[in-house]
Amino acid sequence: MRTLLLSFKARAAAFFRWLAGLFAWMPRPLRLALFWGALSVPAAVLVYTLALIPFTPSTADIRKAKSELPAQLMSVDGKLLAEYRWANREWVELDKISPHVVDALIATEDHRFYNHFGLDWRRTASSVVHTLRGDPQGGSTITQQLARNLFPDEIGRSRVFPQALTRKLKEAITAVKIEASYSKDEVLETYLNTVPFLYNAYGIEMAARTYFDKSADKLTVLESATLIGMLKGTAYYNPVLNPERAQARRNTVLSQMVKRGKLEQAQFDDLQKRPLRVNFERQTEVMGPAPHFAMQLRKQLIDWADSHGYNLYADGLVIRTTIDSRLQNFANQAVARQGKQLQTVADAAWSKRDGWGPGNELVQTLVRESAEFRAAVDKGETPEDAQKALLADEAFLQKLRAEKTRVQAGFLAQDPVTGHVLAWVGSRDFAQDPFDHVQAARRQPGSTFKPFVYGAAFAQGAQPTNMLMDAAVEIPLGGGRVWRPTDGGPPSDQPMSLADGLALSKNTITAQVMHQVGPARVAEVARALGVRQSPLEEVPSLALGTSPVTLKEMISAYSSIVNLGRYVEPVLITSIEDRHGKVLETFAKPVPEAVFDARAAQVLRNTMRGAVDRGTATAIRSRYGIQADVAGKTGTTQDNTDGWFILMQPHVVAGAWAGFNDGRITLRSDHWGQGARSALPMVGDFMQQAIRTKVIDGQERFFDEFDTTPPPSQMPPPADAPLGAMRDWIRGLFGGDPQSQPQMPGQGPGGLPPVTHDPPGSTAPPVPAEERTGG
Repeated sequence: MRTLLLSFKARAAAFFRWLAGLFAWMPRPLRLALFWGALSVPAAVLVYTLALIPFTPSTADIRKAKSELPAQLMSVDGKLLAEYRWANREWVELDKISPHVVDALIATEDHRFYNHFGLDWRRTASSVVHTLRGDPQGGSTITQQLARNLFPDEIGRSRVFPQALTRKLKEAITAVKIEASYSKDEVLETYLNTVPFLYNAYGIEMAARTYFDKSADKLTVLESATLIGMLKGTAYYNPVLNPERAQARRNTVLSQMVKRGKLEQAQFDDLQKRPLRVNFERQTEVMGPAPHFAMQLRKQLIDWADSHGYNLYADGLVIRTTIDSRLQNFANQAVARQGKQLQTVADAAWSKRDGWGPGNELVQTLVRESAEFRAAVDKGETPEDAQKALLADEAFLQKLRAEKTRVQAGFLAQDPVTGHVLAWVGSRDFAQDPFDHVQAARRQPGSTFKPFVYGAAFAQGAQPTNMLMDAAVEIPLGGGRVWRPTDGGPPSDQPMSLADGLALSKNTITAQVMHQVGPARVAEVARALGVRQSPLEEVPSLALGTSPVTLKEMISAYSSIVNLGRYVEPVLITSIEDRHGKVLETFAKPVPEAVFDARAAQVLRNTMRGAVDRGTATAIRSRYGIQADVAGKTGTTQDNTDGWFILMQPHVVAGAWAGFNDGRITLRSDHWGQGARSALPMVGDFMQQAIRTKVIDGQERFFDEFDTTPPPSQMPPPADAPLGAMRDWIRGLFGGDPQSQPQMPGQGPGGLPPVTHDPPGSTAPPVPAEERTGG
């Protein structure tokens, strides 16, 4: 080694003597030009570097990054709902990280870490020489790497000259600033908590859990070397997909630890022969009890933070929301319980023996729509061969069935007076299905849309006691077409009050009311009350809920009914504070907007008590024992595809939807498919728990602003109305009071005109199933 060093010095001395002789031979003007030219290059670099300083992160930004705090989403009762983080990581202090990790990192990435101020000139020069020789090598210190991790956008990523030069200069400037703001241990701690490790794992703690199912303080020498080895190229040295490369890289790290005195040679000789022993488990980001609600707010909060000079992920903002953590918990439990029950039904309905198999046309269609089918065709297989192979693949069919027949649900609860959203459940499991069935999903509402039809009629003077015949109905559509809505069974051919028509969800009665008020008016009422984003098709079948809407819109509309025709914009946030508790902004309470006749809204709300007391939603009373003053409506759509139920209480409107992401999949059950049995249990369970724990006042009653008691002549008929009508007819034959006969359409004050029919012989298209189901 000494001989080589002397030889190198002799050659260097000879080179410089030759260079001096060359300069002595040159004319003076040429020597001056070369001298100033040589000085101009570093001078230009220096000037350019100084010019870049304002375009790199400031010291304040760096200190903020060191103490970054994610924004916290808080419930109205002071519970943490979610945190908005840069990435899926958990910060751990340096003394909670295995010392083997630190030793491996410094030995491999920056062995002079404690001896420089952010830049290692020797390493940088070595990197330049190797790069010029065609063997590119990294010359960045740990501090420079941290600069890239903390400020990727400010520093840039380009590797093309001259942008690459700018990037490296910015990186160097930022590294020096970091060294001025951080101690060496803080640099190490911040670096190890921010470096990415694939699979949405950021920082050493999440990496330890992901690859070895343990915390960072428990990592062994081998495990530490494996993780630090990944930093050279996380994908290339991925121990899950590329174990041989990862093991070789791990051994390189171990050898560097030997070289830097952090590992004995004997230990290395033993350890390098051992396998990786990876215990991989992907870590899911903890989203809290209201993940869909948190995701719904994220963009709005980012926009607010940006416009007010804050960072949602680093400034420790505290967002006060309207969610009640107790009600959110009840909602989560209710959706989970009912979802599990319905999944059992779906699994039985779509078992291999009963429905799910290669011979099922729907299964064949789903196979042709799958990504696996498209991939096979893209590789050159014929569609017929690809389909045949997939239909014969038992594992693929099971996976497809699990995906397609997974029951989904949505739930929302809101205070109708204040507009405060109290609970929000977008799906059964956010991790499996992040799609939000409250805000994003548009589904046919079925009979839950019927109250808008009756509300339009009440606004025009109709009364709940008005009578219509429960008989076959034919409504002209124009062009010789006729709409013939039916119910699940034959009509009774008996008079029925509008109140009973709504309570029992009679399609024949609802269709007649729609015919009189008109689809345009019904759509207008629905939009005014709260269905404001989804388009409504103004056709007669709209009465039975054939236009898709969102659960959020329906809850808003029902809230307007409880609020006597006053619409209140849903409220999600009440205030935003900084990390020290200072209120940055308080959001004004929404002003109620009068959108519908208050008297008609009160009549409608009171009439809707009938569904719970004697109609399709009696399970609220009988099964869940809820004796509070409530009203509501069930809904079921074509082939039991969608089940709905919405319940109204003076200060809570709660609604649920149940179904599948693919509308072609159903529970294949007329029993379980009804909204009263699929969606109602979620609301019933929720309300039962809320009242029992006194989060909701079960003694509170609806406020009646008007006296809407009908005169005696318009009181609802007794339960034996048909028999009573016959007795009155018999009495009439013998001179009895003709006024005692039941009131029919067009007879008496407030009655609807009689329904007209097309002449005999007219035709109509087939009636969709959702128009034949009462819901």
